[in-house]
Amino acid sequence: MPESRLLIGPLLRRVVGTRATVWVETSSPAVAQVRTASGASGTAATFTAFDHHYALVVVEGLTPGSAEPYEVWLDDERVWPQPDSKYPPSLIRTRGDDETEPVHLIFGSCRETTQHATARRLPPDALDAYARRLMASEDAAAELPDLMVLLGDQVYADQTSPTVRKLLSRRRHRPHGAPADQVVSFDEYTKLYLESWRDPEIRWLLATVPSVMMFDDHEIIDDWNTSARWRAEVREEPWWNERIASGIASYWVYQHIGNLDPDEVAADPVYTKVVAAGDATSVLREFGEQVDAHVSEAAGPSTAGVVGGDPLGGPVRVERYQWSYGLDIGRTRLVMLDNRCGRVLDRSRRSMLSPKEWAWFVDRAHGRYDHLVVGSSLPWLLPPAVHHVESWNERLADSRSPRVAALAERLRRAFDLEHWAAFDRSFDALAALFARIGTGRPEAGGTGSGDAPALVGAGPAYPAPASISVLSGDVHHSYVARARFTDEVKTPVHQLTCSPIHNQVPAFMRPLLKLGWHPGPSGAARALARSAGVPRPGVRWRRLTGPYFGNAISSLRHTGPAAEVVIEGTGKDGVLRVVGHQHLTRPTATASPNRS
Repeated sequence: MPESRLLIGPLLRRVVGTRATVWVETSSPAVAQVRTASGASGTAATFTAFDHHYALVVVEGLTPGSAEPYEVWLDDERVWPQPDSKYPPSLIRTRGDDETEPVHLIFGSCRETTQHATARRLPPDALDAYARRLMASEDAAAELPDLMVLLGDQVYADQTSPTVRKLLSRRRHRPHGAPADQVVSFDEYTKLYLESWRDPEIRWLLATVPSVMMFDDHEIIDDWNTSARWRAEVREEPWWNERIASGIASYWVYQHIGNLDPDEVAADPVYTKVVAAGDATSVLREFGEQVDAHVSEAAGPSTAGVVGGDPLGGPVRVERYQWSYGLDIGRTRLVMLDNRCGRVLDRSRRSMLSPKEWAWFVDRAHGRYDHLVVGSSLPWLLPPAVHHVESWNERLADSRSPRVAALAERLRRAFDLEHWAAFDRSFDALAALFARIGTGRPEAGGTGSGDAPALVGAGPAYPAPASISVLSGDVHHSYVARARFTDEVKTPVHQLTCSPIHNQVPAFMRPLLKLGWHPGPSGAARALARSAGVPRPGVRWRRLTGPYFGNAISSLRHTGPAAEVVIEGTGKDGVLRVVGHQHLTRPTATASPNRS
């Protein structure tokens, strides 16, 4: 058997206490091992699917409060760092035992291939620029973020590069009618990740900074699950079954499984089946079909009472898979929400999350922390005029008049009117949850005792967190907005949007998006929504920073009860510069009320 090569990776995914997970793709079956100089290590055999080979290695025995270089070995061959590498060593940095240490997250979304592959004249890649700056630092270990949060469109299945399009043109056995410039099969999806994640600077960054991810529509197709009518139409396409099964399966392999901590990985039902199978191709293909079948069940009442519907006929007897997940870093709680695959699209109960997943989210939003961060690929707070247009469109799409409903559906797809504002009940429910969490009266419930701080977010009997932030992308411009509740809501609640990392918004849209924040257009749009019977939103909001329309990456820092965000954009020289800076809490904030 020829020796195995490292195709993609290593990707450092989660660092939890003294353990870490490292993901790799290899050219052939192998045993992957990760080693550090201090003796921490982990080993995993690769699993095989669609003639590709992967491993998720759990590294154990790391030293708290350290930053250690590591190596990756395949069988008896060292494959990382590469022998001729000009880059600094990749590190695994662990946090110390003091949970009050500052927390540093970087975040962004929408990275269209790599700047070395795209045929479009896009501004310089912000993630590439961030990696170069970190490499050049004299003390990179001290500057490493705790986590990189990628909020969707990590790859574009429907907007491929010239290199990928050339590969597709040579394929002989593609499904009938498959779009010539879009990927469909699992193997074609692998080429997107190979192209994007082997960019040298990006590869080093992914090997050095822990990362979590969430999909948006372009991992599958534009407007994915925008409505029940959209789903009914796309399912008629002869290539769709393979496209959705391959898109879901590849997302699980390349992005999702690394989102989980080591214990969650071991308990994941799909992972258990995949590693037990000699060849997991059929396991992952069936999984992708079942995930899409569950969305179909939620799109309408036709399969009510059935767990899911098999595209080939017959029920799918599995539980609905949950893509949302949560984690804690120090005194910061991050909850990442699936905004695409968990939707309920039935017109009578349309919502961003299923009831079961919403209940899970509410439960995760309660706990012992200082800062709540919600990762949502789609912004909760949009420019107000855009919000009102989306809520108006949702109401018209539900019209009893077929003509009106059809027109509203065309507008929804043409202008991407599918954010939280287009799921009105979910928008208001999220506002109500934030208001309840942020209405804290520590004197009513105390601050806990000993090592058990009081429970946050259980209502007004418990103390409020220091901040609530919603991290989002998708809309190809960056801004900070603050929600305005009643005076009883003590916690500042902000929308932090950073998009794109490497893409751009059409020039004609920029003035429209700017105007969307102004009172005149916002008032007119609100009148339009009111004419359709849309009630006023349960929260108001105003812009604090932005909008910025270039490529950007943002940093969110929590230091004790203080929170601040910095947006950095790339200039023509590819260097990052600060384009927005906002304190999210009062700089003079005192000790957090919910810390023991």
